[in-house]
Amino acid sequence: MAVRRALAALATFVLSGALSFAPAIQAQTNDPQSTPASAPRAIVLHAARLLDVETGRTTAPGEILVQGGLIVEVGAKVNHPHASEFIDLGDTTLLPGLIDAHVHLFLHPGAEDLQTVQESVPQRTILAALAARDDLLAGFTAERDMGTEGAGSADTAVRNAIDQGLIPGPRLRISGNAISILGGHEDAIGYNPEQHVLGNATYANNSAELVTAIRAELKEGADFIKIYETGPDKIADGRLTTPYQYTEEELATAVREAARTGNRVAVHAMGEPGTLYAARAGVESIDHALQLSDETMRLMREKQIFAVPTFTIFEYFADHAATPAQGARDRQLLDLHAQEFKKQLAAGVPFAMGSDVGPFPHGTQAREFVLMVKFGMSPLAALQAGTLNGAKLLGWQNQIGVLKPGYDADIIAVPGDPLQDIAALQKVSFVMKDGVIYRK
Repeated sequence: MAVRRALAALATFVLSGALSFAPAIQAQTNDPQSTPASAPRAIVLHAARLLDVETGRTTAPGEILVQGGLIVEVGAKVNHPHASEFIDLGDTTLLPGLIDAHVHLFLHPGAEDLQTVQESVPQRTILAALAARDDLLAGFTAERDMGTEGAGSADTAVRNAIDQGLIPGPRLRISGNAISILGGHEDAIGYNPEQHVLGNATYANNSAELVTAIRAELKEGADFIKIYETGPDKIADGRLTTPYQYTEEELATAVREAARTGNRVAVHAMGEPGTLYAARAGVESIDHALQLSDETMRLMREKQIFAVPTFTIFEYFADHAATPAQGARDRQLLDLHAQEFKKQLAAGVPFAMGSDVGPFPHGTQAREFVLMVKFGMSPLAALQAGTLNGAKLLGWQNQIGVLKPGYDADIIAVPGDPLQDIAALQKVSFVMKDGVIYRK
């Protein structure tokens, strides 16, 4: 009940017009020319450019006709229905809403383990709702939340509140608490065991326990399952060592159990042999994917298993390390990741954009696009990773990810041309989700 009261209070605050984008929402919902019996008012968006992320072709100028939450028409000139609203966005480029496939709404900068210890689940849920708002205003209209880090299934409440229109945020795929082994990744290592400090993951130590944990996560509202497959990570002489946590057969059991109800499994996996076990088991994505063997890359290409690099979190940790030694280690990991990324690109591994935002500030994760381009990806390919491929990974292909008639009206605008300067994605000036304007 405390969580529900907290969300209700936040919803009242948002819908009262206290936040900067609320008038835009009210302008959509309180339009005197629109009644329950009439069609929603049409909107025509006009900009200097419109980018087709599938082909890389730019239309100049570009227009989009939106009605009833859907894209109706796209082109250099579209129909302007009577009484439609015309919005001129000036020297900007119209794009599909961005998709971040690896976020943590329940984390914020600071010691991750201590957030579980010091902050109640209701408090963390309120912060998660605010993080969702920040991500949406930054142009991310869809996200995959990769674990609440000890807040259980509280992400179910955030997702449902967004879906019900109570609070602003991206459309979400959620995993609930991630799953790990006893003494493994996210198990509060380093604390006095007598204090029984809670870990940030759900324990499962074998195939039977994995099945039980998966069933519990799905019962509480998860859309997919996240499993920690590797950790802790060490690097020496330029070589990464990262022990696996589950065997190939245990991961295969998890994939089969999730698939039984039409769900999928994503893994946190830095390197071998855990990444190979995950690829053989048939997971939907290998997140972080710092180092992949030739065989793992071949399987990922053939099975279309997405790698989600999350460069931004490595950069942030390197720049904000507690000690110089830790900073040097994190910088070494980032450098190795960048080198391996070039091999993965050459091998044809499919990529989805994911930033691991949460430990660094929400709403700033478009930095990931800049780093993907810096380390070897073309601007168009980076955009496709954060639109088309993200939509496929989240299971929303044919619904979002491109600007096409019949697709949901998830649309953003950025200044200039992102194909010439990918950093333009860090300056989103217009955000629409489901035909509702959140930033203008």
